[in-house]
Amino acid sequence: MSRIRRLVHRGRIGMAVALAGLATGCAELGIDPALVEELLQIRGAGLSESQIASGLKEALKVGTERTVTRTARQGGFLDNPLVRIVLPDELAEIADRLRSIHLGGPADELEVAMNRAAERASAEAKTIFWDAVTSMTIQDAVRILNGPDDAATVYFRSRTEDALRSRFSPVVSAAMEQVGLYRAYDELVTRSRVLSLFADPTVELNRYVTDEALDGLFTILREEEQRIRRDPAARTTELLRQVFGGLGG
Repeated sequence: MSRIRRLVHRGRIGMAVALAGLATGCAELGIDPALVEELLQIRGAGLSESQIASGLKEALKVGTERTVTRTARQGGFLDNPLVRIVLPDELAEIADRLRSIHLGGPADELEVAMNRAAERASAEAKTIFWDAVTSMTIQDAVRILNGPDDAATVYFRSRTEDALRSRFSPVVSAAMEQVGLYRAYDELVTRSRVLSLFADPTVELNRYVTDEALDGLFTILREEEQRIRRDPAARTTELLRQVFGGLGG
């Protein structure tokens, strides 16, 4: 065997031993060895662990900021059929009957008011999302990067939904008062009573609007995540292009 071939051979053996040692060390630390293999595959694109984590965090900050911008503006819910909040079933029955006799004005106002309340609440999400990004580990980052195209959204929902609900609920309540939601609701119920259409509804409007606002927020976040994963034009910084382009995404 030539000297060069012996060096190459020794190098391969050394690399194998190093990788075996890395896997063993990770196992002792409670890290899934499969994660090491994923990480090494990504590093094949010339990326370090810190670049991977930084790139993922940057992508998540970009995605969440776009999400909040889209949902918190006027019309962010109301004008988007994908997330527009419609009346709950119990109220929709009343609304349909009132509209059939050309008395549906309060129902229309109520639907607009619910969406306006959700738009105002959405502005509260940014800080909570960014706290979740800050606490992300390298393991989280690798799993999200190599996961399905909604892996980050699933991660965020599991880590932030309770905090978002607590933050959203009082904002929704205040917003519903400000945009005239309760007035529209009372008018809808009053017309139903006068016409003896249905029994008074028992829906909890604050909870309903809060739940719908959260669902809409995560729906838009999923869209933004998929854009960054699939569309090179959505990767607006060099680090994003390196991390996601390195995977061929």
